[in-house]
Amino acid sequence: MAPGFVLPDQNGKEHSLADLRGKWVLLYFYPKDDTPGCTKEACSIRDALPDLSKLKAEVLGVSVDSVASHKKFAEKYNLTFTLLADTQKKIVKKYGAWAKKKFMGREHMGTLRRSFLVDPKGRVVRVYDNVDPLEHAQEVLDDLKSFKSGQRPF
Repeated sequence: MAPGFVLPDQNGKEHSLADLRGKWVLLYFYPKDDTPGCTKEACSIRDALPDLSKLKAEVLGVSVDSVASHKKFAEKYNLTFTLLADTQKKIVKKYGAWAKKKFMGREHMGTLRRSFLVDPKGRVVRVYDNVDPLEHAQEVLDDLKSFKSGQRPF
């Protein structure tokens, strides 16, 4: 089962995973608002939202940025899906998306670009590691179509 949580979105409204039972959920973790890779990923997901919605899938983006940062990011790029602020790092740790990373030869702790596809019963049915920001939305769409047709996509 996918670990539960309650977090505020870009407007300060609280969301829980339990509230989305009965729907598919793409829970995607990303490092930082308004950075090149995270912007590419968010915009590609935004562009795929009509197709994701047809498949009855909800999108929850999670980073350790603040509600205010998420609001600014969502408004700047017209992101119409939910961005959750995990400022206390509880959920990124629970999902194994908080880890040691290397950037320009230096190690630091940070959020991994990692996603989870959660089925309508609340079960994690796919974990996406090392996500390609530009390809991820299509990969999720393809997997959802496979699951809905009764096939395991992997």
